[in-house]
Amino acid sequence: MADNHGGAMLEQAGFAQTLATLKQEGSNVLLVGAETVDAHGGLCHRLLGDSADESRYRLFVTDGGAYRSNADHGRSGPGHDPDAPSVRTIDYTGLEITASGSEELSDRTPLGTLGIEIIETIDDFEDDAGGLEPAQLRLCADSLTPLLEEHSVEKVFRLLHMVTSRVAHGQGMGHYHLPLGRDHDAVRLFEPLFDAVVEIRVRDGRFEQRWQLRDEETTTDWLPF
Repeated sequence: MADNHGGAMLEQAGFAQTLATLKQEGSNVLLVGAETVDAHGGLCHRLLGDSADESRYRLFVTDGGAYRSNADHGRSGPGHDPDAPSVRTIDYTGLEITASGSEELSDRTPLGTLGIEIIETIDDFEDDAGGLEPAQLRLCADSLTPLLEEHSVEKVFRLLHMVTSRVAHGQGMGHYHLPLGRDHDAVRLFEPLFDAVVEIRVRDGRFEQRWQLRDEETTTDWLPF
């Protein structure tokens, strides 16, 4: 029993060090697991960081409908002002109308328009901050599922490649909700774009997470949030 406890302590200590490195260098994390929306929301809140930290810039990308619960969870922390200039929400359900109604955007696809909107918002944050510090930018994409319902997996891959590259360039922390099983084909395709894939589950009434880290090619044990 003592040995197991000591191993768990070492596992969590190493995991904490890995998270610190991801914060310093910038990271993109794919959150998977179809068991419960509440578990996704709980980890989302933690990855967004302290909502009372006014120096942090937060970008929420949502479909504005059934999948908004995680983004709403992240926006509702104590001390959080959803109308602050350092907080932006992109509802991608309205972007197709913009693309068809604007001459400037007439040749852009809805996904291309969404990608450009995200990039330009991050650029605005960077200009406002006079340069972003590591982990100052936090992005929540909730959820990728509606995009996969409307577009091919290859097109969503290209969008994610664009967005994850920009987040990494700004040393930000992006997390992307995909409530599907770990072995789903879409998860397998998207996996190379991310620094980690995080499985989420509920066991005995508590939320647990298991991280698979790309660079280290290692997988943690199931850990409590």
